[in-house]
Amino acid sequence: MVEKQAEKFRQSFVTHVNEDRLMDCMRCGFCLPACPTYIESGYDETQSPRGRIALMKAVQDGMVKWDSSIGEAFDLCLGCRACEPACPAGVQYGTLIEETRDAVNFAKDQSWKEKVVRKVAFDHLFANQKKMKTAVKLVTFYQKSGLQKAARKIGFFDLFPSIKTMEKTLPHLPKSRAEYIRHGPAKAKVAFFTGCLMDTMFNETNRNTIELLERLGCEVIAPKNQQCCGALQGHSGEMDRAKRNAISNLVAFDRMEVDYVVNNAGGCGAFLSEYDRLFEVDNELHRKAKEFVAKQIDISSLLFKMGIIDELEKLPSQESSKIITYQDSCHLRNVNGVIHEPRAILQSIKGSTFKEMKGADLCCGSAGIYNLLQPKMANKILDSKMNEVQKTKAVVIITTNPGCLLQMKAGIERENLSSTVRAVHLVDYVYEQIVKV
Repeated sequence: MVEKQAEKFRQSFVTHVNEDRLMDCMRCGFCLPACPTYIESGYDETQSPRGRIALMKAVQDGMVKWDSSIGEAFDLCLGCRACEPACPAGVQYGTLIEETRDAVNFAKDQSWKEKVVRKVAFDHLFANQKKMKTAVKLVTFYQKSGLQKAARKIGFFDLFPSIKTMEKTLPHLPKSRAEYIRHGPAKAKVAFFTGCLMDTMFNETNRNTIELLERLGCEVIAPKNQQCCGALQGHSGEMDRAKRNAISNLVAFDRMEVDYVVNNAGGCGAFLSEYDRLFEVDNELHRKAKEFVAKQIDISSLLFKMGIIDELEKLPSQESSKIITYQDSCHLRNVNGVIHEPRAILQSIKGSTFKEMKGADLCCGSAGIYNLLQPKMANKILDSKMNEVQKTKAVVIITTNPGCLLQMKAGIERENLSSTVRAVHLVDYVYEQIVKV
């Protein structure tokens, strides 16, 4: 049985994991200091990109037999892709870890519980925006009906310590949703990728995004029938389901005569910017994806390009006393290379003093749903992050991704700092300065 299982995994790795990409790794080790799990594990080689690639090749070649320890090495990878900018050989680690998880998912025998969870999540919740909105309405009911207050009072979440802190960080959700079709004097015509969580749990940030762009002279249109970008599926070994979502979005945005397709979630933006790699070259879908990718832009980059700094500098002078800091979205930085623009915007805000945090480029431990699946490692990473936050003496932590935002809020709760420190999306913080809400 063991031999049969090992061969099943080997064949799956041969089929799903590109050997040429594996061979790009020179084993030089430049990736090691960039990898959070390597650092937090006490420099365990199997928790490094180099070590994981070696394991991928060993399984593919039949040099090692599959067991739970190998699976754990891949499961503990954050997928933050900080190793890619550090790699002198240009190893496509993000693609390799996705292919590996696809191979594992194909080969392993899933329990009925895992099958149900995956089907509900990937075939319903993150495949149909209407169902996502229904789920969020239930969260709204939980918050406003008194259930949340009662659950906290009786200590219900003490039974579930891994989600107790996360429950406290849920945003208070508005009852109504903004209509995403606005028109203004057009310096640029922009299609807005509204996202799944951003369009529901963080709907206020989406509204603020639109208003800021309109104030800068953009015409903003949000195509109907958008779906989740597919990143969660792709990172979870569900590449076919990720492609399904990608196709839905390509259809929704097809033939739109716009200058940009903007998003305000770093993780989504990275996956959207790589849609073309999901399809065979010369395929019609690949052509559509290339056109879609060419217009992708992050909200901080677009705000910067459209002159938000000029608008901020027109505001009345204030004494700079409030310290703010910035936590990079891993995928925004490591995949899309957006590093300067968010910092330049924050440095231009009057009444705030921007202070760079040591290790801002390292993952916060959110990584999609990693903090739910791997709470022990996620919390170790978060503890290290919050240590650096406190050294800055910042009262506001700003980021550009919903998962990072919730994770930083969780860190604030863990450190009992909620009365003095808050975490805010960059769009919302800029909006506060301009609109003074």
